[in-house]
Amino acid sequence: MAGIGTKEIILIAIVLLILFGSQKIVEFARGLGETKKELKKVKKELGGE
Repeated sequence: MAGIGTKEIILIAIVLLILFGSQKIVEFARGLGETKKELKKVKKELGGE
């Protein structure tokens, strides 16, 4: 499987903007950030790092 380069990432970003609009992408990214933060919190509580 070939690696994804800069051109491919830009193309994917443009397609996502067209399909979902900028506001939905911002909401999705914010949700991912919050999920990551919660997972770190749970990992810490369970005795991980």
